[in-house]
Amino acid sequence: MDLFRTLIDILTQNISVGTVSLPFSILGLVTRVALPFIGMVLAYYLLMWGTRKILALTKLKDEISGRVLKYVKLFLKFLVLGGLVASVGSLLEKEIYYWFSRFLGVMNQPFFVSGNTRVSVVTLLMLIPVFYLASWSGKYARRLLDSSLFRQFGMDEAKRFSIGSLTRYLVMTVVLLFGLSVVGIDLSALGVLLGVLGIGLGFGLQSIVANFFAGFIIISTRPIKEGDRVLVNGYDGIVQNIRFISTDIKTFQNENIIIPNSFFVDNAVHNYSYTDRKIVIVNEVGVSYNSDLERVRVILEEVNEMNPYRLQGPENVVRILSFGDNGIQVALRSLVKDVSFKADSFSWTNMEIWKAFKKEGIEIPFPQRVVHIESMPGVDKKKPADSNFTADAVIKENLEQEFKIDNLPDFEVIEET
Repeated sequence: MDLFRTLIDILTQNISVGTVSLPFSILGLVTRVALPFIGMVLAYYLLMWGTRKILALTKLKDEISGRVLKYVKLFLKFLVLGGLVASVGSLLEKEIYYWFSRFLGVMNQPFFVSGNTRVSVVTLLMLIPVFYLASWSGKYARRLLDSSLFRQFGMDEAKRFSIGSLTRYLVMTVVLLFGLSVVGIDLSALGVLLGVLGIGLGFGLQSIVANFFAGFIIISTRPIKEGDRVLVNGYDGIVQNIRFISTDIKTFQNENIIIPNSFFVDNAVHNYSYTDRKIVIVNEVGVSYNSDLERVRVILEEVNEMNPYRLQGPENVVRILSFGDNGIQVALRSLVKDVSFKADSFSWTNMEIWKAFKKEGIEIPFPQRVVHIESMPGVDKKKPADSNFTADAVIKENLEQEFKIDNLPDFEVIEET
């Protein structure tokens, strides 16, 4: 009984932290905040589940359903947050203003002071919307230029990329500096930061600064731009994003490769779409020496004309490459309208060549080897009287043992006279 009363006293007494006595007990914290919050979270997931079921029954487009689900999710999160604030308010009751003032005072207590700069937890929290606003302003400024000014003047894609990127980073810098001054950061302290940066150049920051200025060089000289297909350092993919320090390339295996900007300045880069996005695809195929080369040329030209990715031009041509050991090598060159169709066009053309050759009876040769066996000790080419093995089987068995080959295909020995 005493233990039970002690437990009741612990749960109902106000919580004390050091010399500070809080205006609520553990039981009040659980019943007024914890349990209502758990209930709100469960209600949130239940309502989200119901919303998904309703959207599935309405058979709306995926884009519209995703947008509706996004706004419903955001609305419910605000409700949960508002409910949590209301629960805490009901727990503190009349002393909410007093405790809120004390909390705000602790948060606003500076932990770093330098000249006119006073950095506190509130200052750090205020930096979050400043950075977000700077990023959003830069993106919006670039989007505004793309949708209005660039179209009006008819600029090409390369110039649009350069001017848009420079404008974006300029707007971001201006908004960021203004935001820092608003939250109480003394901009004169940036001079100290630049001095520290200069010292740090000798202690390992050379590569970072080199990549930083390489980013400006890429934006201004445009060796690559977002959307280009490039082959760099063995990676073939599409340029997704060019940042100050690095560039993001997405390969055709859905891999994101982060490459330092200085690599594009210091090394050779294969840009498939630097000035022209058209590309010539070469499909090579071998034909038998017994084939009619004129007929082969006509078939390949017909395949090229059916290619849904091709463009008209003198690049569409059939070439006889070489006379190989196993057949004649022929190449079909096709001008494709966009580098993004390179893999699709190459695969489509190979499939159509195979179908056309099979239909016309044109042989695609493959390597063959003829083995002449002059003699093999211990092998009698005549069939033994008391054996179930033929001479071919005996030779096959000896070959498997001699060259350590398992399951050698059956063959027939042809004696030359």
